[in-house]
Amino acid sequence: MIITFCGHSSYSGNIQDEEKILTLLEEISNGEDLTFYLGGYGGFDGFAKHCCKKYKEVHPNSRIVFITPYLGKWLDDRKEYIEKEYDEVIYPELESVPPKYAISRRNEWMVNQADYVIAYVQLHFGGAYNTLLYAHKHKKPYTNIYNGNYELY
Repeated sequence: MIITFCGHSSYSGNIQDEEKILTLLEEISNGEDLTFYLGGYGGFDGFAKHCCKKYKEVHPNSRIVFITPYLGKWLDDRKEYIEKEYDEVIYPELESVPPKYAISRRNEWMVNQADYVIAYVQLHFGGAYNTLLYAHKHKKPYTNIYNGNYELY
């Protein structure tokens, strides 16, 4: 089963959200190994990776995969960090996509591949919102762990 994440770059993690995510992962997986597709940008992505690593401590055959929107120098400059932090790197063939849109297209690709999306979205604009809206429109199962009164529109 593949789980992906989307959330605000300004997000700061907390123990309550960590508990929510880890509990949700156990419920979704029925305690089995998972594959996590992560984008690796910003606060929520870093927090999601932290939660995935915690899950992997209990389920060591789970995999944490970095989905890169770019190849070449950009990826080469981060190679050492990525190899240390992730089990695998996947590039979803975005050569024909202008760099300006690569992250958005990569996010859509991750949603398309995933069996479930975990989000932290509280704003009605930006990349995280657009990714969650994409998941919703494509009837992808998801949970938004944001506590507020939130509806997509």
